[in-house]
Amino acid sequence: MKQNKYNPNFHSGLFRNRISIVEMVDEPDEIGNQIEVERPVKQAWAMIKTLKGSEYFKASSVRGERTYRFITHYTEGITNKMVVKYDGRLFDIIEPPINDDEMNHTLTIIAKERV
Repeated sequence: MKQNKYNPNFHSGLFRNRISIVEMVDEPDEIGNQIEVERPVKQAWAMIKTLKGSEYFKASSVRGERTYRFITHYTEGITNKMVVKYDGRLFDIIEPPINDDEMNHTLTIIAKERV
């Protein structure tokens, strides 16, 4: 691909949803109990897409669960032990994030909404 060629799949207007990727860590509270605390890792702009019926089986999901695909600009260090936070909701990453086409342009995160 030419360096300055327009790519409609990477148009910045498509990345219009602000998400936060957080890591859940256990920390002691004031009386010594372990509580789960969010530690921010990254804030990013993302495309959010729901998975189609045929993609439910690929994501190893049950139809009753809400599974989403978050596409963000490429970032290293995101693992499936982290959580996506969007619009006050939490989504568990259910498989390791995918570097699309191994080009370090976009990253696809498949996540299931916590209910």
